[in-house]
Amino acid sequence: MLKHRENGLIHGILKWQVKYPNIYQFIVFNLLSNCATITNFIVLWLSTLLFFKDMTSPFNWWIFDYSKTSTGGIGGFYSFILAYVCAQIVNYFVQRNIVFGAKFGTWKLFWYIITVIIAGIVSIWMPPHIIAWTAPYIHGFSATVANICNIIAQVMINWPMMKFVIMK
Repeated sequence: MLKHRENGLIHGILKWQVKYPNIYQFIVFNLLSNCATITNFIVLWLSTLLFFKDMTSPFNWWIFDYSKTSTGGIGGFYSFILAYVCAQIVNYFVQRNIVFGAKFGTWKLFWYIITVIIAGIVSIWMPPHIIAWTAPYIHGFSATVANICNIIAQVMINWPMMKFVIMK
C-alpha cells in the first residue's frame, strides 16, 4: 500500500488509519471476517442440502433444542456445528495473520479456544429459537436469518477477546 502513496484515496486511507488505528482495525476485522462468513454460509447450505438432509430426527440435549421440524433435527444441529467449526478455522488464520499480525503461544491459543467454545455454544444454542420464531413468517429462509444472528453474536464475543486478550 505504501507504494501507492501518490494515489489520493490510498493516501487518505493511510492517514485515517494512523489517526484512528482501533477503528480501522475493527473495520478490517469485520471486512475480513467475511471470509469466515462466506465459509459459514457455504458449509451450512451444503450441510443442510447434501450432507445431513436425511437426518431429520428431533434432537434435544442439554441446552440444544432441535426438536421442531423447522430446525432440521439432528442434521440441523450437525450443520450448524460443522459450519461454525469451518468458519472459525478460516477466521483464526485470517485474523491472526492479516488483521492483528499476531504471534502467540500456548496460553493465548488456550484463550482463543475458550472464546471459540463460548461463541460456539451460543451459535448452536441460538438457531432453533430464532428458527422457531421466524419460520412461520419466512419459512425456509429462517435458517439463514438464524445464521446471520449467529455471525453478529460471534463478532460481539470475538472482537473484544481477540483485540484485548488474545491477539494484542
